[in-house]
Amino acid sequence: MLDFENWTCPLPLRDTPTVVMGHGGGGAMSGELVEHLFLPAYGKSAELTDSAVMPFPGGRLAFSTDSYVVKPMFFPGGSIGDLAVNGTVNDLAMSGARPLYLSVAFILQEGTPLAEVGRIATAIGAAASAAGVQVVTGDTKVVDSGSGDGVFVNTAGVGVVPAGVDIRPARAAAGDAILISGDIGVHGVAVMSVRSGLEFSTAVTSDTAPLHGLVSDILETNTDVHVLRDPTRGGVSASLNEIARAAQVGVSLIERDLPVPAGVSDACSLLGLDPLQVANEGKLLAFVPAADAPTVLEAMRAHPYGRGARQIGTCVNEHPGMVVARTALGGTRVVTMPIGEQLPRIC
Repeated sequence: MLDFENWTCPLPLRDTPTVVMGHGGGGAMSGELVEHLFLPAYGKSAELTDSAVMPFPGGRLAFSTDSYVVKPMFFPGGSIGDLAVNGTVNDLAMSGARPLYLSVAFILQEGTPLAEVGRIATAIGAAASAAGVQVVTGDTKVVDSGSGDGVFVNTAGVGVVPAGVDIRPARAAAGDAILISGDIGVHGVAVMSVRSGLEFSTAVTSDTAPLHGLVSDILETNTDVHVLRDPTRGGVSASLNEIARAAQVGVSLIERDLPVPAGVSDACSLLGLDPLQVANEGKLLAFVPAADAPTVLEAMRAHPYGRGARQIGTCVNEHPGMVVARTALGGTRVVTMPIGEQLPRIC
């Protein structure tokens, strides 16, 4: 039996003896759940990254798994099918790996139209082909009507990490430039626009895309890339806070340099959301030494998925473990880790 009183983290998890939506949001509640429930149960205490890097004869393997419960299953720019493939490919790529193989498992609710399942399977096949990976194994389970919600997809992926590559959150260092590959918040807003029937001044479509080609181009610059992260659940805010805490460095952002497109800005103003906390599915953050930033930015901008790349901040010695943004008015604000889920079921 779990002893909630001996958990060390403060509210809200201690006073939540049952699972709530915020536990799956990629923010503070998700982190507390992993740290205080899952890791002790597994007997593990490890640096948490998008994928695990493990030695094997002749090199290193990256391994990752993820589950997708997005609602609706089809949205502007994609579906749960290509999202599942691209998400796992990207988790492998954030350790510098070249993705090779995927598994795909379906959990289907009784009564789901087979035509919808077929559309999702076709999207998975097309996305895997486009990413150059093979779906090599899978599974299917069916739950009775009312026990699920259409289609849930679980994927796992394996890739190979090149020799000499060491990319992980703890390597962020004071003086690093923080780069982003393009506009933020578009996936979360694209899903929410369909779910809520919202229309904005400009069309917003999901940015779901495989990023391993972009990562490969970055690594070919032969610079010392310290950290890569795709800011999915919890958005840029969650990713930067996790990295700052893992490396015990401060993160300083310039708010006016954040690439927030008009449609995302409109949606966030209407819904009271912070664009930094809205999910992305085709963007990456890169931490590199400041001297290497121009070279890495040039390589990113030469790739179709990095044309909007720019520097958005730096790592500093001040305020270790915290993310601070300088506002357009010259003040500063603390960019906090999201507690739960701003937009539930977006991936």
